Amino acid sequence: MSTIDPRALRNAFGAFMTGVTVVTTHDKDGNPLGFTANSFTSVSLDPPLVLVCLANSSRNYDAFSTAEGFAINVLSEAQKDVSNTFARPVEDRFAAVDWQKGPQGSPVFDGVSAWFDCSMHDTIEAGDHLILIGKVEAFENTIHPGLGYARGAYVTSAIESEALSNARNLMVSAIIVHEGKILLTDDGAGQLALPEIKVGKEGATSALEGLIASCGATAEPGFIYSVYEDEARETQHISFLCQASEDAATKGKFTELSPTTLMDITDPAVCTMLERFAGESQMGNFGVYYGNQISGKVRPLTSWS
Repeated sequence: MSTIDPRALRNAFGAFMTGVTVVTTHDKDGNPLGFTANSFTSVSLDPPLVLVCLANSSRNYDAFSTAEGFAINVLSEAQKDVSNTFARPVEDRFAAVDWQKGPQGSPVFDGVSAWFDCSMHDTIEAGDHLILIGKVEAFENTIHPGLGYARGAYVTSAIESEALSNARNLMVSAIIVHEGKILLTDDGAGQLALPEIKVGKEGATSALEGLIASCGATAEPGFIYSVYEDEARETQHISFLCQASEDAATKGKFTELSPTTLMDITDPAVCTMLERFAGESQMGNFGVYYGNQISGKVRPLTSWS
């Protein structure tokens, strides 16, 4: 088994909004088992440890408490039906998804935002739940945005963006990321800028898809990273955090966010946003900014400590 790269694992943790997951394993007879969980937590990068919680009342308790490992499948926003299936007492849950054994042996799903295949590091009784701590032996993250869940409803990038599409003079920009590098374009005056586009009647989601396509990047629309009003220009900006599968584009170049690079960013608000992104990427803590081009608040999405 290859050694896990801590930086690559941290990038995988930060690639999606913490959301709906399906935790899987096999019973003693080799039958696949799984349940839906709203989130999981990173415990350590060295060694790479993650945890999930299982209710003591779960019918899967015995199998998971004695399992040699488990997998965490972070569902994509197209997999609401998978989430619903694994949250209910369905007889054959695995008929709802294409899956295979991961490198460590637990079931991993096709079409997910990411998966983490783990050996069992420890189990801890905690009140009415069992804490499962897994050591990540293999993982894979994709460009598919994750499926979120809040206040009793699913949350996707499309739902979020269309909720803001009624604003006048709406601009959409894309923070397209590959292995820590950001796609930056020339603003026409020799300075750097994020790809951006004015939203028309097509709505924010379609505008974002067109923006990504115009850059020639292999990426999918991700989650909202920043929303702010530029009062001087009377516009509202939405910036989306999008994952790219490679660092190739026909417009712009994927660039490390060094201090020199940040000095070449034209828009002060964008520069501040990318400074925040650079810091959050190092720490693995991501949030969503709300405010104007000068000041606002960051609401945490998740914490990887």
